[in-house]
Amino acid sequence: MEEEYIKLIFGLKLRQIRTDRDLSLFGLSKLSGLSKSYLNEIEKGKKYPKPDKIVLLSEKLDVPYDQLVSLKLDKNLAPIGEILQSKILKEIPLDLFGIHENDLIDIISNAPAKVNTFISTIIEIAQNYNFGKESFYLASVRTFQETNNNYFDDLEKKVASFAKSYHIDLNHPISPKELEEILIEEFGYTINKEELKQHKSLDNLRSVFVPKTKTLLLADHMDDAQRNFIYAKEIAYNYLKITERLYTFSWIKFDHFDQVLNNFYASYFAGALIIPKKQLSQELTSLFSKDYFDADLFLNTLNAFNASPESFFQRLTNILPEAFNLQNLFFLRFQNREGSDHFQLDKELHLSHHHSPRANETNEHYCRRWIALKVLEKIKTNKSNHEFDIQISNYPSDGFKYLVLSSATKDPFKEGYYRSITLGLLINKQLQNKVKFLNDPHIESKQVGVTCERCQIKNCDVRKAEPIKILKQQKHMEIAQVVEEINKKFS
Repeated sequence: MEEEYIKLIFGLKLRQIRTDRDLSLFGLSKLSGLSKSYLNEIEKGKKYPKPDKIVLLSEKLDVPYDQLVSLKLDKNLAPIGEILQSKILKEIPLDLFGIHENDLIDIISNAPAKVNTFISTIIEIAQNYNFGKESFYLASVRTFQETNNNYFDDLEKKVASFAKSYHIDLNHPISPKELEEILIEEFGYTINKEELKQHKSLDNLRSVFVPKTKTLLLADHMDDAQRNFIYAKEIAYNYLKITERLYTFSWIKFDHFDQVLNNFYASYFAGALIIPKKQLSQELTSLFSKDYFDADLFLNTLNAFNASPESFFQRLTNILPEAFNLQNLFFLRFQNREGSDHFQLDKELHLSHHHSPRANETNEHYCRRWIALKVLEKIKTNKSNHEFDIQISNYPSDGFKYLVLSSATKDPFKEGYYRSITLGLLINKQLQNKVKFLNDPHIESKQVGVTCERCQIKNCDVRKAEPIKILKQQKHMEIAQVVEEINKKFS
């Protein structure tokens, strides 16, 4: 049994006994002769009293000594004991958000039954939607990104320092050869491009790192942009001196949260190195200054950095909030299989706190008017390598409008699969002041919903399901209105 756990249990029991007797900390201090600050430290689980102090508290509170030191909790505190023993608090990355475990214990101990009911409800919901540890960790990282507007100045500075130290010109596209040389010469890597293709079960993996020999195994069917990103991530792990890391890309196994968080740090470093902030900001300034949307300029910018569309759109979520103060945005990644009408939203980020559009786990049909889905349909029809489109999406149910840009490509690691990457910017005064092409008549404007089942739009030609949630809501409102009229009639 951990010493920390024993301290917490004793502190919780003392606090409950004191409050049951309507004693303040000051009152218990006068009764026992122990200082108020010392008693406070005990109740918060920071200190465990010596036997003579426990004897004193036992006598003054008229509680048997054995009951005080026992780890058995009464029914009000039993749920807290279960939470502490389950180590769930160790799984939650509290430090990431500036929360101390003792603070959370303090909150729980104030209303144990209510908090336990809340936690049990969350666990039940999580189980119902198959929300495992991986999903929880990823959600924690997303919240961390949102809290910081997805911009991390310390990592940006580390990238600048690295480029200066290794004489990398950030004004020109970085090549995989350049990064590979640094990995081999500076960090002692061995690059193997043959091994993975001999294992068919590893078709979905882009790389595997073997730490003992510093061997990086690479898939042979990658383009320069994908190889660039993997090399840049490996450089990040070494340059940032990260030891707790993931060893495959895409990752398939993790042991604890630090590995997932460090994967994010390394990915951010890689994106900032391949797509430098200064150059991207200049290109965006030029794009925003035009009174029409210059699609060629945007696509040329996207292709200028030797990066994938996903890396480029992810990098926009770093730069737009910091350099242009455009903080109300969302990022989505959809996946779709050839011949399938099912679209999976497998990655998202929201820097605004609005509700649309978000992933749903209720098997409802995402709105087919979303540009993210339209470019996926277009790339399957045209059999092209890349499709791009832009749209103003109006959500009448929320009263919000977004400028939405979306790019679709084949999934290089899943035969017959496609993915779309989408960036949405909330249209408000800030965006109108920064982006001059918002009134471009060539940008199509569409009313959109979230899912067909919750959509109020009438006569939609691409609807995949009836608006059952809306109809149910309307029925409830109708019933409530009739009941109210009856009440008035008979009152």
